[in-house]
Amino acid sequence: QVQLVESGGGLVQPGGSRRLSCAASGMIVSVNDMAWYGQALGKQRELVARISAGDNTNYAGSAKCRFTISRDNAKNTVTLQMNSLNPDDTAIYYCYAVVRTSYPYVYWGQGTQVTVSS
Repeated sequence: QVQLVESGGGLVQPGGSRRLSCAASGMIVSVNDMAWYGQALGKQRELVARISAGDNTNYAGSAKCRFTISRDNAKNTVTLQMNSLNPDDTAIYYCYAVVRTSYPYVYWGQGTQVTVSS
């Protein structure tokens, strides 16, 4: 059994910053891609940023130059540093990971709410 546990959500003012963290735990052999997805109210879940086990990254257009994804392979954690937040960034943010136990499988965290509002 593998769990992804997120932390760091909350209320932030426009122009502010927030740091989200996600830790994978359980019977893990290895973790491949990790990512953050965002789902705004009434919209589909969309990729925000993705990082490979080799630290190759890609970002959604809205996240480029404002967000930074990083990971710690020794701790099986992934972090999303979000800067210059605006109300359009308000969403539930989900951690995603491809985790190999006996075989690779996609896991999702429970989601953490980020609200950008004055």
